[in-house]
Amino acid sequence: MSVRDTWAPEFLRRLAHREDEMKWLYMELYNNQEAYDYFVGMLYRVYSERDEKLKLWDQYRHEQASGWYRSNDMLGMVMYVNCFAENLRGVMDHFDYLKQCGIKYLHLMPPLASPKGKSDGGYAVSDFKKIEPELGTMEDLRKLAAMCHKARIYVCLDFVMNHTSDEHEWAIKAKEGQKEYMDRYFFFDDWSVPNEFEKTVPQVFPTTAPGNFSWCPEVNKVVMTTFYPYQWDLNYGNCVVFNDMTENMLYLCNRGVDILRLDAVPYIWKELGTNCRNLPKVHTLVRIMRLASEIVCPGTLLLGEVVMEPSKVVPYFGTVEKPECHLLYNVTTMASMWHTVATKDVNLLKHQLASVFALPGEYTFLNYLRCHDDIGWGLDYDFLAGYGMEQVAHKKFLNDYLTGKYYGSYARGELYNDDPKLGDARLCGTTASLCGIEGALEKNDAEKLRDAIRFDRMLHAFLLTQSGIPVIYSGDEVGQLNDNSYHDDPLKREDSRYIHRGNFVWEKTAHLEDPKTVEGEIYQSIMKLAKIRKQYTVFNSKADVWLLEPYNDHILGIGRYYEGQKLLALFNFAEDEEIAWIYEDETYTDLWTMKPRSAHEVRVPGHDFVWLFREYEGGYSDETDLSGY
Repeated sequence: MSVRDTWAPEFLRRLAHREDEMKWLYMELYNNQEAYDYFVGMLYRVYSERDEKLKLWDQYRHEQASGWYRSNDMLGMVMYVNCFAENLRGVMDHFDYLKQCGIKYLHLMPPLASPKGKSDGGYAVSDFKKIEPELGTMEDLRKLAAMCHKARIYVCLDFVMNHTSDEHEWAIKAKEGQKEYMDRYFFFDDWSVPNEFEKTVPQVFPTTAPGNFSWCPEVNKVVMTTFYPYQWDLNYGNCVVFNDMTENMLYLCNRGVDILRLDAVPYIWKELGTNCRNLPKVHTLVRIMRLASEIVCPGTLLLGEVVMEPSKVVPYFGTVEKPECHLLYNVTTMASMWHTVATKDVNLLKHQLASVFALPGEYTFLNYLRCHDDIGWGLDYDFLAGYGMEQVAHKKFLNDYLTGKYYGSYARGELYNDDPKLGDARLCGTTASLCGIEGALEKNDAEKLRDAIRFDRMLHAFLLTQSGIPVIYSGDEVGQLNDNSYHDDPLKREDSRYIHRGNFVWEKTAHLEDPKTVEGEIYQSIMKLAKIRKQYTVFNSKADVWLLEPYNDHILGIGRYYEGQKLLALFNFAEDEEIAWIYEDETYTDLWTMKPRSAHEVRVPGHDFVWLFREYEGGYSDETDLSGY
C-alpha cells in the first residue's frame, strides 16, 4: 500500500488530471525524483490543512463563479494596510466603507514581516508566514478574508518570490556559513563571475542601488541582490527553493488569500550571459505553480507583475491550452495614458490599445491609473520616432510636464530614481495631483480646479471602459493629494514613491454626499461610473472591443459590443472642446445624462468623456438605482 492510497479522493482526482504535465515540467527543470515526490507530498499536506470553509469557497469560485474576474461588476481597490487604517483590525473596522464603495477585489499591499528601514515597502520579507506585528497577525488576516468572502469580495496579497530579506531565517543561516542555506541564494567567492553577469544584466535602480551584487562580510563572499542590497535573490535552480517557496505561497492561500500577485516574476531565473529577465524557465516555474494551485485550491488566481513592454508581458498568460497567469497588469496602457495626458495626442495610446484589443478574449488585464509604484516610461519609442520624438528628450518633456515645470502645467508629480546621465527618471504622484487638482488649489484657480476634477473623472471613465478588472488606488476615490510630509521622515525621504503612499484622510469621507466639495464630487462621479458599468453587460470582459476613428488626434474612441448592447466611448485629452467626427445613424443614449443623443459629429468638452449606448436586443439589467446621482 502506497502513501497515495491514503490520500483524499478529491485531491487524487485533481492530481491525476494534471500530474503528467506537472511531473514532466518539474523533472525537466530538476531531474530529481526524490524532490518531486516531496513536492507532491507537500501539496497534499497543504491541501489537508486547508479549512473546510475554504474548500467550499474553492468550489464556489471554481464551479459557480469561475469567470468572476471577467464580470462587469468588478471594482478593485489597492491599499497599504497601515495607510488605510493602521492595521488589519482597522481595515475590518472600516469594512462598511469598502462595501459602500462597491469593492469586489481588495489588494492588501505586502503586510508580511519586513525589517524596518530596509523593507522596500514590504517587499523584503523576513518571514512568509508572519504578519508584520504592528499590522496584526495571521489570524487577523484569516478573519478579514472570511469577512470579505461573506461579502463576495476577493482578497489579493503580494507573493514576493524573487528574493528574501537578508534577515530571513535562510539568509541568517547562510551568513553563518551553512552551505544548505547558502545554496538557496547566489554566492560567489570573488567578483569575477558577478562582473560577467554585470556585462549583460541591466540595473533596476542605477541611482539608489547600483549594480546587481553586494558584498556579504559575514562570509566574505559576493551575493546577488538585483533590487536592493538587503534583498537577496533566491536561486530557483535549487529545487528546495522552489518547493519551499511554493509551500509559502499555498500557506497564504490557506489563510484565505484568493489572488496572489507574483512580484517581480520575470526575474526569478538567472543564467550567466543573459539579461536574467523573462527566461524560458521562468514560464516553466509559473506553469507548475498554476498547476499546483489548481490541485490544492482551485479558483485561486495568479496575477503576474510584469512591468515591461507588451512583447514581454503577454507570454505570461501562457497559452489558452496551457495557461500561466490568470491576470496581468496593463502597465503599458497606464504609462501610455499618462503620456497622452502630457502630450494631448492619442496616437500612441491608440497604437498600444490596438495590440491589447487584438489579444484572445481569455486574456484578462488588471487596469489602473496609479499603483503603489512609480510610473516608468517604457513606451514604444520606435513608434514615437515616427512623430519626431526622441527617447531621452521626450522622457524629459513628460517628467517636466507632470511635475509642473512645463509652462501652463498644473500637474504636481515628483521624480523617482532620477538619472540625469541617462535621462531615465520615473514619476510619482497621486491621480488627483497629477491631474492638476493640487496645483489648482495652490493657485486658488477655480476654473482650473473644475477642469482638473473633470479630467480626473474622465480618466476614471477611461479606466472603467477597458475590459478586465479596474483597480482604484486607495484615496483616489476621494481625490487625495500628494503627501509631502514624507520629506521629513528619515526612513522615507529618499524614496519619492511615498508621496502617493500617504495615510488615508478619513476626514474627507464626511463630505462624500456633498458634490460641492472636491472629495464629494470625485467620489460621487467614480461611484456613478462604477454603477453604470455594473448595470450594463456591454462592459463585460467577453465583449468585442475595437478602436473608433474620430479623426481627431485629441480624442480617443473605443467601441464595445456584447449581447445586443453597443457602446461608443469618447475621451478628450485636450483642454478645449473637440469634435469626434463619427457618423452613426442610430440614436444613442448618453449614459451620464441618460438623455438621447446623436452620434454625428459628437462634441466632447475639454478633459471630458462621452458614453453613448444603444441596445439592440436583451442584455440590459436594471438592478441599480442611479437616481441619487
